[in-house]
Amino acid sequence: MDRAALERLVETLDGIRDVHSLMVLRHGTVVAEDWWHPYRPDEPHTMFSVSKSFTATAVGLAVAEGLLTTDDRVIELLPDDAPDDPSGHLAVMTVRDLLTMTSGHGTDTMNFTLRNLHVPGDGWARDILAAPVTHVPGTHFVYNTGATYLLSAILHRLTGERLLDYLTPRLLAPLGITGATWEQCPRGIDVGGFGLRLTTEDLAAFGQLLLQRGTWEGRELVPAAWVDEMTAAQVPNGPDENPDWERGYGYQFWRCRGDAYRADGAFGQFCVVWPEQDAVVVLTSGTSATSTELEVVFDLLGDAFDAAPGSATPEDLPADDGGPLARGDLAVALPRGAAHGPVEDFVRGSTFALGPSDGGAPVTSDGPEPGSPDPHARSVLRWRTVSVDRHGDEIELGWTHADRGGQHVVRCGVGHWVLGRAEVDHEAVPVAGAAAWTSPHELTCRLLWRGTPFALDVRLAFDGDGEGRWVEVAVDQNVSFGPTALLRATGLGAAG
Repeated sequence: MDRAALERLVETLDGIRDVHSLMVLRHGTVVAEDWWHPYRPDEPHTMFSVSKSFTATAVGLAVAEGLLTTDDRVIELLPDDAPDDPSGHLAVMTVRDLLTMTSGHGTDTMNFTLRNLHVPGDGWARDILAAPVTHVPGTHFVYNTGATYLLSAILHRLTGERLLDYLTPRLLAPLGITGATWEQCPRGIDVGGFGLRLTTEDLAAFGQLLLQRGTWEGRELVPAAWVDEMTAAQVPNGPDENPDWERGYGYQFWRCRGDAYRADGAFGQFCVVWPEQDAVVVLTSGTSATSTELEVVFDLLGDAFDAAPGSATPEDLPADDGGPLARGDLAVALPRGAAHGPVEDFVRGSTFALGPSDGGAPVTSDGPEPGSPDPHARSVLRWRTVSVDRHGDEIELGWTHADRGGQHVVRCGVGHWVLGRAEVDHEAVPVAGAAAWTSPHELTCRLLWRGTPFALDVRLAFDGDGEGRWVEVAVDQNVSFGPTALLRATGLGAAG
């Protein structure tokens, strides 16, 4: 391989905001791996719709065990959730139709019942099956997370166990995957279409298994015929303005250029399997530039793979110790600015009482994966107060909520990331914070929700005089299934 091309790949990905990790395998060997600090190799990451590909693999295992076939009808597999008088289209819907996203629905059926994982009740499958089936099943591609949930519900009923438990001895444990988690619906069914959390290396092992057509260390974990069927272009999925999203769809896998295919999750979670090059590429991210990521992977890795041996002179090549390319000095971009601002001493220790938020209407989840665990896609932030202070080379950002008591504080490094915990969506989660004075009167704090794609950019613009002080607060999320502007408010401050 051309190691210089690998370095160009890493450098180019470093220029895309919020790339979290990269692994490249060729001929079964890791040739490049990097994590952007504060993301770590041992930290599981939310995979979003990459989960769908694991669900499809589980269906193949169940088919091999004789539990079902792809021609079985959905209402016969979920009799307790089917309508008493199913429509003609629903009556003929099959497992294969769910796998290929050609269930006949005109939209993602999660929209009929779900906004998040915490909707009360136990009727997800019932609500999905009650949704209108506007097309003949098998004839019309619509990306449909609800269809994947039905696959999980079917396997739950047939096996008597949750999808994660079914997969563990058959797939995950043989691959060395431990500590995986999967979110569940109120009935205890793994949601199937999202919610799986794995490490980057776990996902790379899954990709290598697929590249080897289901065989791992001499043992067939997944039938080769199912891997071939699952990753082939089963149905057309265009037109789409982005060519990598219209090259055909398999069983919960997307086809790519160069006869490759991928498991694909929102905001840049990718497992690309490239049989022609005997390669696997895994990315985790928190970006909306997902098409750019794929272009970079195929263009720059194509150069690396296609380089003729001896085409570069020794002085053109970086030092190569025979190990994988691993920079080790990469980090998610910090807020850029000064360590101190001229108004810092004036406002530090002050608590600002915020007025009513501008644009406080609830945020809806109308994106491609409704129901995904994006807490800020459910409502805007409703902060009651905000405060700032300094401790050495760290800025302390504090806030209280309008609807519940208690102050929440997170420390942000000036010029570096500081690990901590903060309340997000009513629970304490691991975060990393960094801050800088991005203008003489504006402090920007960035909070990364580790293990997820999500980050908050909190901008505090201060002004005032000896008689009083005020702040304009803007909080934005880097990526979201709904609007990314979470808070716009003005606050009046008093000395702390």
